[in-house]
Amino acid sequence: MKKMKQFAALALTLVLTACHHTEPGRTTTQADTSAGREPSSALAYHPENGGLNLPDGFKAVVVADKLGRVRHIDVDENGVLYARLASDVGGQGLIRLSDTNGDGIADEKLYFGDGKGTGIQVHRDFLYYSTDEAVYRMPLKSEEGTESTEGELIVSLPRQYQHAAKSIALDGEGNLYVNIGAPSNTCQKPDRQPGVPGQDPCPLLENSAGIWRFNATVKDQQFEDGQRYATGIRNAVGITWNTANKTLYAMQHGRDQLHSHWPELYSEEESAELPAEEMFEVQEGDDFGWPYCYYDQRKNKKLLNPEYGGDKEKTGRCGDKEDPIMAFPGHWAPNAITFYNAASFPPIYRGGAFIAFHGSWNRAPFPQQGYKVVFVPFKGGKPTGTYEDFATGFAGAGGEVESPGDADYRPCGLAVGPDGSLYISDSVRGRVWRIVYTG
Repeated sequence: MKKMKQFAALALTLVLTACHHTEPGRTTTQADTSAGREPSSALAYHPENGGLNLPDGFKAVVVADKLGRVRHIDVDENGVLYARLASDVGGQGLIRLSDTNGDGIADEKLYFGDGKGTGIQVHRDFLYYSTDEAVYRMPLKSEEGTESTEGELIVSLPRQYQHAAKSIALDGEGNLYVNIGAPSNTCQKPDRQPGVPGQDPCPLLENSAGIWRFNATVKDQQFEDGQRYATGIRNAVGITWNTANKTLYAMQHGRDQLHSHWPELYSEEESAELPAEEMFEVQEGDDFGWPYCYYDQRKNKKLLNPEYGGDKEKTGRCGDKEDPIMAFPGHWAPNAITFYNAASFPPIYRGGAFIAFHGSWNRAPFPQQGYKVVFVPFKGGKPTGTYEDFATGFAGAGGEVESPGDADYRPCGLAVGPDGSLYISDSVRGRVWRIVYTG
């Protein structure tokens, strides 16, 4: 009975707040606000920006706190925020946050939906979301004669014991893209053992380590109904469709344990910095090289992994794999990417990409890094220079932690609202920030 009441309440709220259709093909995470609304002057900015350090001219509102382990987020055309939970709260794995008085703080919080996971996106009249084993969608508006808010299964996906998060992106042309991470470090058998060579060819590439494309509107698809769009990607928790150039982008988590598995080749310091976390521009048919290759950002090239005969110098079969369009230091753990196709931030930000780094565990014995949101300027679909820190302070005082569990916050999700605000979610304490440019 309690669950039925929650669903009924959600259906009523969604009907009342949904006012008009999203333009076909538009995704709300990248809404074009060039003719849109300005941020409200009534926003209740946090006096310390919710613990964040931001560039001059930017302020933060703490939208909500203590929500649970929030992963990815999205915002609809009316400014209503939806969040996905890694661990359910009271049996529910989705949250709807509404600000009814214009101060930016969510005064209505509704938990709904079964299951837990990572991916979420508002697309046209539906809320798409994923568990570790499937993608579902739920109507945002009640059709005449129905008030069901139960999710309908779009596609069933493989069950994995590591790198299980199924992040998603939609292209506005009827396609759904799903990250299927490799359930492995470098395709060893047994996995993650010192000195063990990698399987060659790697059998995991058949059903994982890539991005698969499915029909976004057909229900009850099986994994076999999809098409492998790109391969050789170890795990891309952050993927997004850039509406400006109609291209898919992905952020790869690089491999682990170079020193502990191959101490004769890699020092602890090299293992902390290598390999790079890679930003990919993803075209159909691309092969980015995992598990045979890794990217050395210091040498600006892909090299053979030691599991496949690499010695820190050999390129071998990696010479014909796709390179990243930008590389970042190792083990920062990029968990989200979104493009800023809006107009309320200064011109330098328009068309560029924000990336949320979640922080990792594999830089020991050195302090962990990441735990920040960076900005990469773009032009013509390509980065025009290096990245710059945009939001820091997530890790807490001092900015360095010995392990991920020591961090105050870990940025995990990003979304751009209809007024051009940037939203950031945290997976530790369940905080959501709204970043606004005030000049």
